[in-house]
Amino acid sequence: MGLFAENLRLLIGDMSVNEFAGRVGIPQQTLSRYLHCQRQITLEYLCKIADYFGEEVDVLIGRKQF
Repeated sequence: MGLFAENLRLLIGDMSVNEFAGRVGIPQQTLSRYLHCQRQITLEYLCKIADYFGEEVDVLIGRKQF
């Protein structure tokens, strides 16, 4: 799960967690927990994030390189 958090941080870049959460429709607290490896991401939210960035789920979870 740590690899997902690292990849997500890279993709979010300078955007605030609150701003990104609003853009993809994920509660800010939930997104923060994903970034701090305190919660496993649901498939629904994983797909939302992948769609937002136009990336494959495998890239987000670290099975493929960017």
